[in-house]
Amino acid sequence: MNFVAALQFLTRIPLRLRRAPDLRALPVWFPAAGAVIGLLVGGIGAVAWHLTTPLVAGALAVTAGLLITGAFHEDGLGDVADGFGGGHTVERRLEIMKDSRHGTYGVAAMTASIAIRVAALGSMPGPMALLASAVAAHVLARTAAVVLMAAAPLARHQGLGVDYGQSTTRRVAIVAGVAGTALATAAVGWWAAPLLVAALLGAALTGALARRKIGGISGDVLGAAEQVAEGLVLATAVGLAVRHPLW
Repeated sequence: MNFVAALQFLTRIPLRLRRAPDLRALPVWFPAAGAVIGLLVGGIGAVAWHLTTPLVAGALAVTAGLLITGAFHEDGLGDVADGFGGGHTVERRLEIMKDSRHGTYGVAAMTASIAIRVAALGSMPGPMALLASAVAAHVLARTAAVVLMAAAPLARHQGLGVDYGQSTTRRVAIVAGVAGTALATAAVGWWAAPLLVAALLGAALTGALARRKIGGISGDVLGAAEQVAEGLVLATAVGLAVRHPLW
């Protein structure tokens, strides 16, 4: 039930729940939901690899991810970039982040994130490396976001990000961390260790910037952290893939 609820929350996959999920337990399932998203994204990229060029395969994989998730995390990244880049006070930054429209900073940040992911997946030496790296990236980016939920204070006192942040304990973060690491290891073997470091570094840097800019995290900050972590994981993965064989 909670796994399905996590998929429902993180994707546009049409799923129905028979009863309300346990909000406190839901973040534990975010890494597993990330694995499903990564399998879909990587699977499309791996199939396209045999039909077109690697770069186009990477672009198709990332586009599939945008459709599957409804650009959920990209929207958070855009809001954070606009708020942090355009606001000069905490109140103004939060006000900008609430605006559904995206400005120059937001569009630039989302474009950069998509370009990095397309380039990374399109530079993989083979379809299996693309598939495995996509799974690891989606798993570990969401794992890092759950860890950030438990580690950082809240900047806002309303919204989904706060609801999950308030319910995410250290125990939940540890369980999610163990699950995410196990899933990533199943996908990429020993690569999981440096990729986990990259994901946690991305989330930590995003969280530190959020604390300085707005005093803590919000739902948008968690989306931005996922995007930064995912980009760093894929950049690290392609660096490993061109120098070391998978597994």
